[in-house]
Amino acid sequence: MTDRTKILLDESEMPTSWYNIVPDLPEPPPPALHPGTHDPAGPEDFLPLFPMDLILQEVSTDPYIEIPEEVQEVYKLWRPSPLFRAHRLEKALDTPAHIYYKYEGVSPAGSHKPNTAVPQAYYNKKAGINKLTTETGAGQWGTALAFACSLFDMELDVWQVRASYDQKPYRKAMIEMFGATIHPSPSELTEAGRAILAADPDSPGSLGIAISEAVEMAAPNPDVRYALGSVLNHVLMHQTIIGEEALLQLAKVEETPDVIVGCTGGGSNFGGLTFPFLREKMAGKMNPTIRAVEPEACPSLTKGVYAYDFGDTAGMTPLMKMHTLGHDFVPDPIHAGGLRYHGMAPLLSHIYELGLIEAISIPQSECFEAGVNFARTEGIIPAPEPTHALAATVREALKAKESGEETVILTALCGHGHLDMAAYAQYLAGEIVDFEYPEDKVNDALTRLPQVAS
Repeated sequence: MTDRTKILLDESEMPTSWYNIVPDLPEPPPPALHPGTHDPAGPEDFLPLFPMDLILQEVSTDPYIEIPEEVQEVYKLWRPSPLFRAHRLEKALDTPAHIYYKYEGVSPAGSHKPNTAVPQAYYNKKAGINKLTTETGAGQWGTALAFACSLFDMELDVWQVRASYDQKPYRKAMIEMFGATIHPSPSELTEAGRAILAADPDSPGSLGIAISEAVEMAAPNPDVRYALGSVLNHVLMHQTIIGEEALLQLAKVEETPDVIVGCTGGGSNFGGLTFPFLREKMAGKMNPTIRAVEPEACPSLTKGVYAYDFGDTAGMTPLMKMHTLGHDFVPDPIHAGGLRYHGMAPLLSHIYELGLIEAISIPQSECFEAGVNFARTEGIIPAPEPTHALAATVREALKAKESGEETVILTALCGHGHLDMAAYAQYLAGEIVDFEYPEDKVNDALTRLPQVAS
């Protein structure tokens, strides 16, 4: 059965519930804290930003949350997504490993992000909200939410990190095609943006800064809400449809993964793929090694500290305990804009602290090399973000070549790179820079972590 290239599910086999890993963990994750009082944040503290349905999902102890029929119907535009066996990549690497990748680039936005953008737009519309604000790095999330808002007849303002805004001009056009408005961040439209520009007029921006701007525009306005593309529990939960489908697809070819790798920035793609497999691992049904892969220039899991920190630069969000490089740390402008976040999802950070997953960091030149080789063998140009997972997959496949073991490797190709060709052109011209871990900048940012009593 493993000679198949595509493993497909019928629409009737699409999972109808999201998986919430929290009740299955050996210890509950630390609570979010109010940014002013440092007391545990209650549902009312999140109401200026999110509708109650999403707040309840954020703190839910139910292992499964039913996917609304309206969301399922939209999902069917691209779900179930295909699982591919990378036969040609295996041959090129001369490896006995079986490499599988779950391809999320088939969505209308070209990435995994609509898996949460659609339900977030749906729940906001259900609550009577007609306008959202958000941030975006590389633009995958901004594109996905613009697509979702167009389906539910909602307005959207997007703040895109300046470095990515300049690197990826067609993201602006794509977001505007779906009817949203996009601003480079930092901008002159908010106090947070103006303060950053006053200190550094050439600031490349960061996801933390863009979050501050989007939150500032939403929080005081009762008719506007904010939507986040990663980090929070409900966002990671919406993405678990990826892993649930992959479990069903691997069962069709009677394969069980030995190693699962995924890129990590804010954690939604990685959590979406791995949480259902982690459930099976904790239940003793399989025992894969689960490995997060992050950029060497922004390695929150492998080099950050596990502490309470703000999710944004200006300190307007609740405090979350996570692996952080400091909320005002501005990463170097690597091309994987979706991985340029100062912190890791609190839930993933907690799971990492429990020793349930591993983490490594990889420089971007090795990632682009893996992306080009993948395109030349499998025919898909990957976004810069999943090239981190592909680079780790190649490492694992070559290790299997040395040992002679038929290792089964699973990864998530979370989006295509059709709007990232300027980055690939730079790589092909030999102009990609490997930014090293900026230890001094991180140490400086960590001195400004909020002081929270234990």
